[in-house]
Amino acid sequence: MSYQVPQHIDKNKVFIVSRSEIEGRLEPEFYRPSLASLEKQIRRQSSHKLRDYALYLAGGATPKKTEAEKFYSDSESGIPFLRVQNLQTDGELSLDDCVYINKETHNGLLARSQVAEGDLLVKITGVGRMAVASVAPQGFVGNTNQHMVVIKTGDPELSKYLARYLNLDIVEKVASRHSTGGTRPALDYPSLKNIPVIEGIDFSKIDEAISSKKQKENESQQLIDSIDSYLLEELDVVLPEIKTDLESRQFIINRSSLEGRLDPSVYKDGIKLVSEKYDNVKLSSCAWINPNTSFKGKDAETPISFIPMEVIDECYSEIASMSEKTIGESSGFTRFQDGDLLWAKITPCMQNGKSVVVRGLTNGLGCGSTEFFVIRPRTSQLSIDYLQALLHMKAIRKTAMLYFGGSAGQQRVSVNFLENFNVPLPPIEKQKEIAHHVAELRQKAKALQQEGRLQLEKAKQEIEQMIIHK
Repeated sequence: MSYQVPQHIDKNKVFIVSRSEIEGRLEPEFYRPSLASLEKQIRRQSSHKLRDYALYLAGGATPKKTEAEKFYSDSESGIPFLRVQNLQTDGELSLDDCVYINKETHNGLLARSQVAEGDLLVKITGVGRMAVASVAPQGFVGNTNQHMVVIKTGDPELSKYLARYLNLDIVEKVASRHSTGGTRPALDYPSLKNIPVIEGIDFSKIDEAISSKKQKENESQQLIDSIDSYLLEELDVVLPEIKTDLESRQFIINRSSLEGRLDPSVYKDGIKLVSEKYDNVKLSSCAWINPNTSFKGKDAETPISFIPMEVIDECYSEIASMSEKTIGESSGFTRFQDGDLLWAKITPCMQNGKSVVVRGLTNGLGCGSTEFFVIRPRTSQLSIDYLQALLHMKAIRKTAMLYFGGSAGQQRVSVNFLENFNVPLPPIEKQKEIAHHVAELRQKAKALQQEGRLQLEKAKQEIEQMIIHK
């Protein structure tokens, strides 16, 4: 009698596979009983595979960043160059944090991976979920990199159906079962084309949930957008009108007003927050910029928090997760302590609003990306949360772009911007009141986003249960 796994052991963690069942693969995940059973169940209900709907399928490539000027462009004159972060599990395409290539690259080097209205885009490599799918919206023209494929179906409604289907968790599990690559899994083209497709699923509940999610996202964005207006009103700040006529483009500035730069745009287009109600001071007079954070005298094995750029949420100014390093491992990183403000100085992180006040650090200390400015109050009369709200304003981030230096694709804000940044300085209690209200608006916006996501996940789960129990 052959050996049997004891009953008390979870058979999805410890299981036996007969040699006759091995299909040319040795990854244990491929033979996990729950996944193998799920795929068999889906294939029994499907009469088609993804390849049956593909009139054309191709992947792209990533142009060399070392030759950025040759390939890349700006959002106004360029073509959207899609990456996996632009794909969403609701089937929509997001252009947030989008990179752009020039038209010559779009029609030349990347001509085979052009994306048009109604095309289906599917992720095939990278960490996290596999086979995330989105559909190019009406009028869209773009391109894609090698981490996804563009599938032309010839029918936008069919593409939409396939995106809804591929984004189901149970279908993603089937796709992941066939991926390879360990820490960076990938679906090869044969595996992608072989994904089973069940026809005739009613996705109306998911469509309704997506519609509700969009509405909540719009409400959420309105709350976020209202923060800047609230700040201007509370501080009695009126932003100057930007004029582009010839007369306005000519101006005179006193030498005493120069801020260490000779760029005309800094003085013509830069926005200053000058309050008519409260005192106005330079940031350098009320806060330290890149202060020394001494770890001297502490054991090299002392754990501290580690915060890379990617864990900072640019919308809600929160830290998604914190890992740890030791003090001995912190060499070469930016050092900071509880209560400091981290403010991204590199493009596109700065424009996107990556900044956060750090609290709850392990042993009160931390290290992180070298692309952070660290800002620390000199006085108890400056609220660091209030300052974060000011520096997060869109008009201020746009002004900071005028202080960029460095090569294309690696531009950074000069420290001059922060040193000369004008801070309207109400009494500390008023600062705290403003910061508290901004935090409330952000939390309300975040709650709306979460409600929309939960509604969509619930609708997906209902569809999945119908498929599994069919």
